[in-house]
Amino acid sequence: MVSGTMFCVTAQYALRVLAYLSAQPKDSVVGGQDLSGRTGIPRNYLSKLLLVLGNAGIIEATRGSGGGYRLSSEPEKIPLIRIVELFDRQVVKRGCLLGLRPVCADEDPCTAHHAWKFAKTAYFDFLESTTLRDISGDGQQPLLKAGSRKR
Repeated sequence: MVSGTMFCVTAQYALRVLAYLSAQPKDSVVGGQDLSGRTGIPRNYLSKLLLVLGNAGIIEATRGSGGGYRLSSEPEKIPLIRIVELFDRQVVKRGCLLGLRPVCADEDPCTAHHAWKFAKTAYFDFLESTTLRDISGDGQQPLLKAGSRKR
């Protein structure tokens, strides 16, 4: 199944939940059930994802009544590459397109190097310069319309 992006489903889910959290008012928390409903991520999958994000220091969890999740720092300080690399190491690998060299450079290029170089540079520039704030939207609407829950 082709997802339409270069990221695995888990990385897409992580970006989705973090985009939603980054659009929320500062210091507010969102419960797991609400996060699941607003993002369309199944609860079991979401809890595993949130554990990884928490261990990486990207989100904080508050337990108990009124508990939930929030970002650990300002969304404009969290570049997308920091999230994607947690879940999809191959996508952020800067190696050779053909897998022939650990590092493909102008000095020792593979046959695809010059054709791929511009796209690879633009791709990594995007991941490094785009932050959660840039993809958060207004935070007022659920990411999914009613009845369109994706799995």
